[in-house]
Amino acid sequence: MAVGKKSMVTKMNYVAGNKVPFHSHPNEQSGYVISGKFRIRYQNINQILNPGDSYSIAEDIKHSWEVIEGGEVIDVFTPPRQDYL
Repeated sequence: MAVGKKSMVTKMNYVAGNKVPFHSHPNEQSGYVISGKFRIRYQNINQILNPGDSYSIAEDIKHSWEVIEGGEVIDVFTPPRQDYL
């Protein structure tokens, strides 16, 4: 959606059943759920996210993502993710 020198805004479109296994990256990641239902796991967090929920994950923290109901999520990465460019 937008890329600056210090941050990146993305809109992710997920399908039910999609899974992102545990991984980490050198980017802080904050997100906002527009639609759908998701499970996020990191550190001691195991949370179901619904529309209107948000989250923030510090850099280099292992986390995973499971799509329970398909939907859209806005993610902000700081700094921008080079693998998304």
